[in-house]
Parts: sequence; structure tokens; C-alpha cells
Amino acid sequence: MKSGPFRHPRPRPGADPAVPVPGRAPLEELPPAPERAALGLSPDAVARLEAYGRLLATEGVVRGLIGPRETPRLWERHLLNCAAPSGLIGQGETVADIGSGAGLPGLVLALVRPDIRVVLVEPLQRRCDFLTEAVRRFGLTARVEIRRGKADAVSPCRADVATSRAVAALDELASWSLPHVRVGGRLLALKGRRAAEELEAARPTLERWGAAADAQVVECGAGWLDEPVLVVSATRTR
Repeated sequence: MKSGPFRHPRPRPGADPAVPVPGRAPLEELPPAPERAALGLSPDAVARLEAYGRLLATEGVVRGLIGPRETPRLWERHLLNCAAPSGLIGQGETVADIGSGAGLPGLVLALVRPDIRVVLVEPLQRRCDFLTEAVRRFGLTARVEIRRGKADAVSPCRADVATSRAVAALDELASWSLPHVRVGGRLLALKGRRAAEELEAARPTLERWGAAADAQVVECGAGWLDEPVLVVSATRTR
């Protein structure tokens, strides 16, 4: 019995970002990196962020991790925004990123700071799957770990720094983050224009960890971002 010619199976729509899905608008391409990125980051760091940005603009959109309208503003609103506070992290420190989502800011920090170790804490499996693939793709398996679970349920990271972005109000966020920081370590919470207001509301919670005394709002990225990033910094002393 003769067999017919071999036919390659047709890709399932949605299985590959390059395969169009009926009824879905075509994916937008990541814009080129803004020239001002070179004022704050090395060429290698910008190149790594560009590769990650392309992943977010394709797989990230297809999987529903970011909205399709975010692609044109990925650089300013997400990539550079998350990279700006990297200078607040010391050489060789370990960072616990609370509520990593699609890797913002934890994966960005790992990409622009090859000297640090990052623990990504994320409760949702589909996000952890994406993070696992991204870590492998960018060769970060030796220094980036993924822990699936809520911050108050996973084992303490004993990190030097705990970061977060768009997770919760600072009062609640501090109670999730500071248990993952060693005594002497720091909370770095990326916040918006209400950073100072949130800090004042969170002082009683910060005080329970001895982190209220030096708590302050730090501005990052001034001079190379259109809108500098406001970061609440607080050191745990007990």
C-alpha cells in the first residue's frame, strides 16, 4: 500500500505569535529603543531589554500577560521604568521580586545587572510558565529562581533587597515584602505620584519591622526618563 506525500501539520492558530488568529488584530512590533536609554544604561543592557521587549510584545500579548495597547509604550512605561532603580541595588546582592507578573521589574533588573541574583515570587502558574521560558531563553538559570506562590506563603528569601511594582498599596505590600528581606536589607517599592502619601500611611507597618526610621521616596532616572520613577526605600532593622 502506497502512502501519500508527507504533509507538515498546519500550525494551530494562537500556538505561535507569527500565526494569525481569525478575529484578532495583528500584533504591533516593539518600537526601537529611545536614544535616551543610552544615557542610563549600557549598550549591552539596552540590547537585552530589547530582546525581552520583543518577547513581551509577542508571547506576552498572546498569553494575556500585557495588553496589546502596551506595546507602543513598552520602553518608557515598562522596560526603562523598571530598569531605572537598578542603581539602588548593591554589587552582587540578592533581590526578591514580589508579585513578578511578566517579569516587571524582577526580570528587567536581572537583565540589566548581570552581577545580581533574583528570586521571582509569583502565584499564578501561567505567569510562572512564561517566566521559566524567559529565564531559559536569556540564559539566566544560574542566577534567577522562580518561586510559585503568594508572598506570605512561600519560604522567606532572606534577600538583600525586595522589589515590587503595581502589586498593592504600600501598607499591605510592606507586610508581604519585609519578611523576605534580611535584617539590614531594604524594601524598594516602585510607586507612582502618590508615593509620599502611601509612605505616610504605611509607617505603622514599616515600624513593626524597624523600617520606618530611614524610609523615604527616592527619584530614579532623572535626566534620561521623561518621567522619573519614584521608589519607596526602607531598611529593615529588626
